[in-house]
Amino acid sequence: MKGDNSESSFCIRKLTKTEIPEAHSLAWKVFCEYESPDYSAEGTESFRKSLNDPVYLSGLDYYGTFDGSKLVALCTIRVEKRHICFMFVDGSYHRRGLGSRLIRHVLNEYKGESVTLNSSPYGLPFYKAVGFVATDEEKTIDGIRFTPMKYIPQSKE
Repeated sequence: MKGDNSESSFCIRKLTKTEIPEAHSLAWKVFCEYESPDYSAEGTESFRKSLNDPVYLSGLDYYGTFDGSKLVALCTIRVEKRHICFMFVDGSYHRRGLGSRLIRHVLNEYKGESVTLNSSPYGLPFYKAVGFVATDEEKTIDGIRFTPMKYIPQSKE
């Protein structure tokens, strides 16, 4: 049932190496549509460069949500630091719970561990809603605006 909003119509899984270029294309498309308007030209260029920097991209695990064979959401995590680097959902799939399901899937992969990320201004309400808390004020580095955040798992006491 492609396009259906039911959870069963979407598949979340780790991406293969051959799917990574598609993931970068999705990240760039969503960034340009939703993030870039809040950034300077320097910030947009810095983000574009990160998508093409093999050193920056090394050590990332890629997870995606698929609607049939179409990648519609992406989350990457830098494994050794437990740091989410990219989190993007195709605009036509916003407000359907896909981002929440995807990030919970990734957090579940690191169950019991703290996970960090740097939220864009656009993503801040989403990350707060899924349980991340700001650890500092907004910063701007190389034109990229972000708020450092951390997810601390709840203890089962």
